[in-house]
Amino acid sequence: MRFALMVSLVTCLCVAWSAVGADKPLVVEIWPGRIPDESGNIGEEKFRMSPKLDRKQVEVTEPTKLVTNVTKPTLTIYRPAKDKDTGTAVLICPGGGYWDLYWQLEGEEVAAWLNSIGATGIILKYRVPRRPDEVKGEPARRPLQDAQRAVSLVRSKAGQWGIRPQQIGIVGFSAGGHLAVATATSFDQRTYEPIDDVDKISCRPDFAIGVYSGYLKAKDKDEIAPGLSIPPGTPPIFLAHGGADIISPPEHSVLMYLALKKAGVPAELHIYASAAHDFGVRPSDHPCSTWTQACATWLQHQGFLKPPRNRTMPEDSSLKPSVRFFPRQGD
Repeated sequence: MRFALMVSLVTCLCVAWSAVGADKPLVVEIWPGRIPDESGNIGEEKFRMSPKLDRKQVEVTEPTKLVTNVTKPTLTIYRPAKDKDTGTAVLICPGGGYWDLYWQLEGEEVAAWLNSIGATGIILKYRVPRRPDEVKGEPARRPLQDAQRAVSLVRSKAGQWGIRPQQIGIVGFSAGGHLAVATATSFDQRTYEPIDDVDKISCRPDFAIGVYSGYLKAKDKDEIAPGLSIPPGTPPIFLAHGGADIISPPEHSVLMYLALKKAGVPAELHIYASAAHDFGVRPSDHPCSTWTQACATWLQHQGFLKPPRNRTMPEDSSLKPSVRFFPRQGD
């Protein structure tokens, strides 16, 4: 059974990755001109492979593609097939401890999954690694600037890109999960000085999804981190975590869920016993791989995955059809 699942997984991912190479998506810079808080002196942006880790630390142990030294944040936009398009778009925040971005596992593969459920997947390449003035062990501040700007930018382009402006969400993994939740709970105050008309448009995502998120729990206290708050109007939030995660223990998501519930914010929490970190959206024989199905059901219940509609908005011909994601049988 496990061998058959792995063969199916490798076949599906090879199809998805070859599609990425054959039909490049649109890439858009999110900042015009000067980037706030950016000196640009950290070296050339580059891709590299992640280190191989053991099963106690992560679910996906083999090396996958990372990107680092990001000084020019971008959006990489993957559209679903026209006959599946629901008009929903989701910004994707890969994890990497605010040092790197797990571009393949928590970016490209996530976009493919979102396309499979009828959503546009938009990978946010936010600034990493953390700069010298950003404290080690704490969330970096520049990525939140990038995420807030990205939400406003996507909403400003909704008509052009065939997206419903009130169906724009955000999903993140590990440190990216913190970024997704922080974006969903900090919309009432921008973290940078507005620079143009895009910044007059709301930076509040319509929903957020945090997967094995870090930085949500205060150190040595059973409460959410001091840099987070839950203002009125916080959108619905879905949380998923591994019960055996030693990199970002499940208490991060548990305490955030309890805080959201206390604040009256619609929230859903899934903890998967014995699951470690970094399971992404890859199918496996572990129950943690079913979080994508639970999340899609939640999105439908929240009204964000309505049946595909006739397209009445203008299309941007430069937005190419996206990669495809083929879940294992039964998902």
